[in-house]
Amino acid sequence: MLSCSMLGFRQRENMREIQLGSHTVQSHGVKMAKIHKHDWFIVIFLMMTVVTLNFIHPFYRFVGKDMMTDLKYPLKSNTVPVWAVPMISVMLPAAVFLAVYFLRRDVYDLHHAILGLLFSVLITGVITDALKDAVGRPRPDFYWRCFPDGKELYDKVTGKVICHGDRSLLKDGHKSFPSGHTSWSFAGLGFLALYLSGKIKAFDQRGHVAKLCIVFLPLLFASLIGISRVDDYRHHWQDVFAGGLLGIIMATFCYLQFYPAPYHTDGLDSLLFWEE
Repeated sequence: MLSCSMLGFRQRENMREIQLGSHTVQSHGVKMAKIHKHDWFIVIFLMMTVVTLNFIHPFYRFVGKDMMTDLKYPLKSNTVPVWAVPMISVMLPAAVFLAVYFLRRDVYDLHHAILGLLFSVLITGVITDALKDAVGRPRPDFYWRCFPDGKELYDKVTGKVICHGDRSLLKDGHKSFPSGHTSWSFAGLGFLALYLSGKIKAFDQRGHVAKLCIVFLPLLFASLIGISRVDDYRHHWQDVFAGGLLGIIMATFCYLQFYPAPYHTDGLDSLLFWEE
């Protein structure tokens, strides 16, 4: 009983220190880096894995003449450029985390939020790229990647397409499933939605629907990015659905590694007392 009382007292004191703004980058930054050095090594490893998977050639799935009917959508440019995805899914949430840090001066919360976010998007990225390479599903615009001049050529025996398009476009043309734009967006913005729901106590059962609007806003942005992939004929709807599901699941798992569930009474703060 005494040990439990002491633990409870210590936890309350730690929470009090946070409220007083004593946990800053200057005072606890080095300590945080030492405690989580192995986690940051894993982050670097995941980054290298994502880069490596992008150089691997995907499985070139059989594509026959009869299948090309559903793959003749026009080859368009991206509504959301590839470079914009990490800006939206990583930099935007990180900016929100920094804003909260300047308000509360809690380096534990800042560190856990950024580390959890990076784990969410990078694990999602590794799984997404691995699936892309393994599945090799052709994109809806595969026909024009394969036959840019519209002159079709097929194997006389198997009926398989004999492509004469740009190799890099053909390589990317076999990476339809799942949608990377969508999975990254839901992994990053989904994590942000969970983070905000905890900070503003969206599930305190007081009936403040405005809080839910704030939580749903990042998810709306992620959904619009996914829809743009179908509108650009870069993905089938199943690719977008799978990417969104993958991203939100990874975001949830990674968020719960560092924070209580959003509906928990302590959802406002990270699980930092275990590190004291």
